[in-house]
Amino acid sequence: MKRSRGERVNGVLLLDKPGGIGSNTALQIVRRLLNACKAGHTGTLDPMATGLLPITLGEATKFSADLLNADKSYRATIRLGVTTTTGDAEGVVTVSSKVDVSRKELDNALARFVGTSDQMPPMHSAIKQAGQPLYKLARAGIEVERLTRSITVSRLALIEQLADAITVDVDCSKGTYVRVLAEDIGRVLGCGAHLSALRRTRAGRLNVEEAVTLSDLESMSLDARRARLLPEDELLASLEVVKLDTTLAARFRLGQRLALDAEPRGCRVRVYGGNELLGTATISEWGVVEPERLISSEKSL
Repeated sequence: MKRSRGERVNGVLLLDKPGGIGSNTALQIVRRLLNACKAGHTGTLDPMATGLLPITLGEATKFSADLLNADKSYRATIRLGVTTTTGDAEGVVTVSSKVDVSRKELDNALARFVGTSDQMPPMHSAIKQAGQPLYKLARAGIEVERLTRSITVSRLALIEQLADAITVDVDCSKGTYVRVLAEDIGRVLGCGAHLSALRRTRAGRLNVEEAVTLSDLESMSLDARRARLLPEDELLASLEVVKLDTTLAARFRLGQRLALDAEPRGCRVRVYGGNELLGTATISEWGVVEPERLISSEKSL
């Protein structure tokens, strides 16, 4: 029997990802540093991007989707007057234009992108079409039709304006491509643009101020690294709480449905036995607690 690498480690590490490496590379470094046998992340950051990358370990990987679906915040620097093949600084320059944009024109342009709209995903993305990532097709010089996605930008605030660049803070829904937003802003301004820097500052209720860098993590002892882990329910903070007594908790652990006349109906909830997270569930319109994802009863190290 093949022996699994690493130990059972459960929790969430808030990583401040450096630029120059992909999210999966950062994930594997963290998994090795914590000697964990199972790890995942909750939303890819491009190699160019820095900032918050929550890493889930062990049982926490069961709840990664909750953060994948959460709203995100970014600080983005947009270079005006230059368009590239990828929409960001990693692409080849295609067009250079003169930049002559007033503050009023810029404010009006940014205001157009606040709210809900349809966005076309870029070819240089990990979205799969017919089982093939779009970025692989793009590298082969192939462009295919894509379906637009509904996105919401709840905040787009100008932080700094220079002669040929702007810095903005963006609060947006899942699936928003900030580099496409940068290109669209440049198109509205009439000078073209691309994303020259990006930093994720928030994912759901988690903030980059609470994150640790890879260099700091590498300098710590194993115990200190594991002390940085947040509990699994940090990913579930937006869900209502249902608490069960010992008997009902034992039944819930077995995946049994519980007819409790529970509230709130028609919602996902996080379920506890005492102060211990047992997993997530949905509550039916009849008040039945229906187990969804369960935490293993085996203890981590």
